[in-house]
Amino acid sequence: MPRTELSQLGEFGLIDRIKANTNLLNQTSLKGIGDDAAVIQTSSDFYQLISTDMLVEHIHFDLSFHPLQHLGYKAVAVNVSDIAAMNGIAEQITISLAISNRFSVEAVDALYQGIFAACQDYKVDLVGGDVTSSMSGLVISITAIGKVAPEQVVYRSGAKSGDILCVTGDLGGAYIGLQILQREKAEFLANPKMQPKLEERAYTVGRQLKPKARTDIIYELAELQVKPTAMIDISDGLASEVLHIATQSGVGVMLYEDKIPIDRETYEVAIDEFKLVPSVCAMNGGEDYELLFTIQQKDYEKIKNHDEISFIGYMTEDRSVNLITSGGQKVPITAQGWNHF
Repeated sequence: MPRTELSQLGEFGLIDRIKANTNLLNQTSLKGIGDDAAVIQTSSDFYQLISTDMLVEHIHFDLSFHPLQHLGYKAVAVNVSDIAAMNGIAEQITISLAISNRFSVEAVDALYQGIFAACQDYKVDLVGGDVTSSMSGLVISITAIGKVAPEQVVYRSGAKSGDILCVTGDLGGAYIGLQILQREKAEFLANPKMQPKLEERAYTVGRQLKPKARTDIIYELAELQVKPTAMIDISDGLASEVLHIATQSGVGVMLYEDKIPIDRETYEVAIDEFKLVPSVCAMNGGEDYELLFTIQQKDYEKIKNHDEISFIGYMTEDRSVNLITSGGQKVPITAQGWNHF
C-alpha cells in the first residue's frame, strides 16, 4: 500500500479525514467532529456539551519552566474554554493521566492543586478519570462536560455576511511569554548560575503558564441579550480561528491589523527583545484562549462600550479571507500556527 505521511495532511487535514468517514447513528448526536465541543440532546431543556483535549509533555509543555500547579490549572482552563466557545457553561470534568515513575506523589499533589483551583474558579466538578503509566513523560487528557439551552448554542458555522467580527481580551501575549521562557531556559543551560529574569514580564509569562477561560464573557453576553452568530476559542492563533469560522460559515472576512488588541507589554517585548511583528504574534502565536465571535450589526450598540471586547473586522459575501494591514494593503490570511505533524 502507498504510504502517506501525516505531515502531508497536518492536524486539521487529519481531523477532516476522520470526520469524512464518521457517521452519526443516533438522533441525539446533534453535532459531532468539527466544532469546539460535541452537542448531545439530553432533554428539551438543554443540550449537553462534551469536549476533550490533551496536553503532552515535550509537545504542549516543558516542565523545566512550567510549574505543575500552573499546568494543572491550564489543563482545566483550556477545556472549559471549549465549552464557553459553544456559548455554554462547563459543569463537570474527567481527567486521565499517563505518568512515569520519575514523578513523586508530591508532584502529583502539586498538579492537582492547580486542577482543584481551576475547578473552584470555574465551578466545575471533577467526577472521574483514569491513571496509567507512561514511558515517555506526562500526558494529561481532560474531558469537559457542560450544557447550553437549545436556543443559545453557538456553532462556528453561523456567521453571515455583514456580521461584525469581535474578540475578547488581547492577543499574542502567550506566544511572547513562551519566547521569554525558552530564552531564559537556554541562558540557564548555558550558565546554571544565572537566575531567570521574569519579574518584569509577569503578564506575558502568565498568559503562557496560566491562561484563563473567558467564561465571564458568556455570562455578560447573556445579560446584554447578545447571542453570537458564530464563535470559537483562540488556541491555534487568530489566523487559524478566523479561517475556521469563515470556512465553516461559507463567508469571507475583512480583518483589520490596527484593530487587533495587543497588550503594551506584548507589543514592546515583541519588538524590543525578539524583533518580532506584534500582529504576527497575535495572528499565529496561539494559546491565548480568548473568544473570537461574530455578532449581528443590530447588537453592536449593546456591547460597543465593553472594555474586554474589540471589533476587528466584518464578514463578507465574498469568501476570500483577508487582512487589511496598517498600511492599507489587502493580504490573504493563511494559518501559520502550530503544526502537530
